Amino acid sequence: MLNPAEDHGWWRNALIYEVYPRSFSDSDGDGVGDLAGLIERLPYLASLGVDGVWLTPFQPSPQIDQGYDISDYCDVDPLFGSMRVFDELLGAAHRTGIRVLVDLVPNHTSTSHPMFRRAVAAKPGSPDRSLFHFRPGRGTAHERTPNNWLSVFGGPAWSRAPEQDPTDPDWYLHLFSSGQPDWNWEHPAVHDYFDGVLRFWFDRGADGVRIDVAHGLYKQPGLPDSPAVPEVIDGLRSNPLAMDQEPVHDVYRRWRRIAESYQPARLLVGEVNLPAPRAARYTRPDELHQSFAFTFTQLGWDATAWVRTGNELAAARDAYASSTTWALENHDLVRTATRFGTGERGRRRGRAALLALLGLPGAVYVYQGQELGLPEVDVPADRRRDPMWQRAAIGRDGARVPMPWTVASTGTHGFSPPQAAEPWLPVPPGWGRYAVEAQTDAAGSTLELFRTAVRVRRELLSPAGASAGLSARWRLHENGLVECARPDGISVFIAMDDEGARLPPGRALLASDPLDETGTLPPDTAVWWRHETYYP
Repeated sequence: MLNPAEDHGWWRNALIYEVYPRSFSDSDGDGVGDLAGLIERLPYLASLGVDGVWLTPFQPSPQIDQGYDISDYCDVDPLFGSMRVFDELLGAAHRTGIRVLVDLVPNHTSTSHPMFRRAVAAKPGSPDRSLFHFRPGRGTAHERTPNNWLSVFGGPAWSRAPEQDPTDPDWYLHLFSSGQPDWNWEHPAVHDYFDGVLRFWFDRGADGVRIDVAHGLYKQPGLPDSPAVPEVIDGLRSNPLAMDQEPVHDVYRRWRRIAESYQPARLLVGEVNLPAPRAARYTRPDELHQSFAFTFTQLGWDATAWVRTGNELAAARDAYASSTTWALENHDLVRTATRFGTGERGRRRGRAALLALLGLPGAVYVYQGQELGLPEVDVPADRRRDPMWQRAAIGRDGARVPMPWTVASTGTHGFSPPQAAEPWLPVPPGWGRYAVEAQTDAAGSTLELFRTAVRVRRELLSPAGASAGLSARWRLHENGLVECARPDGISVFIAMDDEGARLPPGRALLASDPLDETGTLPPDTAVWWRHETYYP
């Protein structure tokens, strides 16, 4: 049960588990995970020791981008259940001591949203169209896009509206798929609308929101051509005119006031995909509570890059007195067991990275299946569902394959009940060897390593450590030995070279794989290490 006395600042050292509802647990056998399935799995989440869950979108949607094209921000898509089931989930989670974060998508909506449908039906220049970015096309017949911006999903960031009316000169902006028109945040009505959305979920009892594309709401006034269009498809992050505009900070100051008008205050977590110094500005004391450390999520297995990025994040954190929000996986990223290597080497590196992550000072977000060491799945081209794959041949489906729960295969390894429909993404052969059932109480399993690490992590945390965490520093030693020195005399070491590395005097608290007796940390291994003599 949640304890209100512990609510203040709970998020600073929190462990949050990202649930991708489509792929977590299917209760009704339609091949798609749902909220009722999540309720059934709450005991498992409690056994992991997580403080909260972040749910990716479950609101009504045409599902063009698997829910990130929301057509009604204040309801539940029948695909996932109902508002009654959401209320049951919230109550059950709170009784279990788990907080719930709802995904909010304020940069764009769905072409099926009633406000966009009215805008399309209205005339050019109408008030309805001013809620979005409608612009007449260039050329004598308005046949060319209003500017040269690219979509993150490939191709132009503009589509004709409506396509069936050749006399309509307008195009609409969509930084993602054509089914996801961008809101115009210059319009006061958009602010008022999202104030209402925030209050709806906070009034319902949600403990906070994760904000999708938090840095992308405002665009450069006038929507001029971008000075450089990259050859690679990266239309949001590489276009300075479409992101990180100064007025966006006033949005989060306004939302912070709303969040803190509740008792206990609600949490605001931003997806701010920017370099550390810029992203940290979003977590100034009157803005967001957290923003993901995206420069960290993009790391490969490179000791120099880990130390450089760690120190950049530490400097940004110190400058704004905020806590770092660590993550290495999410529903948009290649799984670490595959990203960091192949086969056994990838498995060891994924375990080492997971243990290192849990030892860092600050909040940690893990993605479902990360605690199982799931690898990326090569989903057959004809089964891909990601719109990025359709437009740019870059796919995220491989990290979204359904969770394996049981060893015995019924076609889904416990994701769906027997005789269920085929899952929305195919489950690969041999998936059961990673299953929760296979790893529970199994010595040396990634799942049991995770559970042990969370327990030890809780024992190490203290109010003093939470504030002192601002001064943790990263070092690169000989032979690719990475160190994050915490302020409590404990360091996280990771051996990233092929030969391993010598450790200083001290003792191991927990290691990702067995250590030898020579005082050398084996390659591709992480350890939490208590120094004999602490050095700052």
